[in-house]
This record gives sequence, C-alpha cells and structure tokens, in this order.
Amino acid sequence: MPEQMRFDGKVAFVTGGASGLGAAAAERFASEGARVAVADIDEDGARRVAGRLPDGLALTVDTANAASVQQAVRRAVDHYGRIDVVFNNAGIAGAQLPLHELPVDDWQQVRGIDGDGVFYVMKYCIAEMLRTGGGAIVNTSSTAGLTGQQNISPYTFAKAGIIGLTRSAAIEYAASNIRINAIAPTVVWTPLVERFAQTAPDPAAMRAAMENYNPMPGIPQAQDVAAVVAFLASDDARWITGHTLPIDGGYCAR
Repeated sequence: MPEQMRFDGKVAFVTGGASGLGAAAAERFASEGARVAVADIDEDGARRVAGRLPDGLALTVDTANAASVQQAVRRAVDHYGRIDVVFNNAGIAGAQLPLHELPVDDWQQVRGIDGDGVFYVMKYCIAEMLRTGGGAIVNTSSTAGLTGQQNISPYTFAKAGIIGLTRSAAIEYAASNIRINAIAPTVVWTPLVERFAQTAPDPAAMRAAMENYNPMPGIPQAQDVAAVVAFLASDDARWITGHTLPIDGGYCAR
C-alpha cells in the first residue's frame, strides 16, 4: 500500500478499468486518495472494480464511439464535478495475421478502439480539464508502438499513433497546465495474458518464453505498470510531458 496520498481530493477517469492494467491503476489511484470513475465496455466488470473502491463510479463506455465517450465523461463530471487525472487505457490486440491476410473489419475494429478511442477520451476529458484548471493524462501505448512487430499491424499502427498524438497534444496544452504522457509496456502478466498462456499448446513453454522475452528476466505485473502510471499522473512528474516511457525490462534498449 503506498504511503503517499498524491491524489487526495482528485478525480481519476480510467478506461479499460474492468480488468488488467486499468483495474490495477484504478486501485492504485484510489489507494492514494482519488475518487475513481471506472469506465469499460464490460459493465459488470466495471461495477466489480468500482465496488472495491471508496466512492468508485462504474461507467459503461464503448471508446470506439465518440457519443459513448462523451456521455461517460459527462456522467463522471456530473457525479464528481471534475476530472483531474485520466488513464486512457482501453484497447484490444486484434487478430495475429500477416497484413495481406488481415480482414478489413479487424483493421477497423482495432484502429477504432486503440486509435480513435484514445482521441475521443482525450478530446472530451481535456475540455473538462480546461474548465477546471488543468490535469494529467497517461495514454497506453506499447513496445509495439516503438518497435517493429510481426502479424499485428493494426495494433502497431494504433500504438505508434498514440505516441505521436501524445507529443502533439502535450505541446498544445502545456501552457494550460495539462500534462500528457504515454507508457509503452511489454507483455504484462494480466488475466488476459495468463489465459493466452494457459491455452497455448505448451503452457509451460509459453510462460518460459514470456519470462525471457526482455533483457530483465521475469514478467511485469499489472501493479508494476500501475505504479508508473501513478507517478506520471502525479505532481512528482510535474515537469514531464510529451514523453513515452517504456516499461519493458530493457526490451527497447536493444
């Protein structure tokens, strides 16, 4: 449990908050004093996470739909009065296929959630931050946005785009006291990744491969990522904006 209360009196808005990185970040923000709006397309999951938090609010949102995002942001503001921190985290991986075999529908779905959705959340949350004097946004990119990866072209396209969007928005709103950064995690041991490993032909070999994927051995946990998100969103990082921070055990240093 963190000893600091860096988000005391602040409101955090977390997308993809029903599980994995989003749930871990929501719990971390709450443990440091924030009231947290947990937004996810998984309504039941959002309710479960929000129910574990003091004054948590569950919101159903389809981040690929601008009207849905606008409505979720409005509900959070109506409930709490403001939004100070955003973890812009909702995303999907999509199919793992060579580009020429990829269905167009899959491309559009991944781009819509991982790309357009990040823009929609920023658009409506920044408007609220401008009204109340500023805030901090952390977007979820990936090591796949910083390096070439095979067979996940829609995902790499969207995650690289998030890095560019983070930089441009950080410059646009720096004078308005809004900081915007991104994280670029490697493979993280979330329930989704655990299920993927368990359904592999050789689960033990898959787990071993993941543990040796980065120069640092082992697999980061969702709480490891949440700690970095909390740092970037806090006043401890008040002079950091426009950056993408890998959480990758040295993967991108090679």
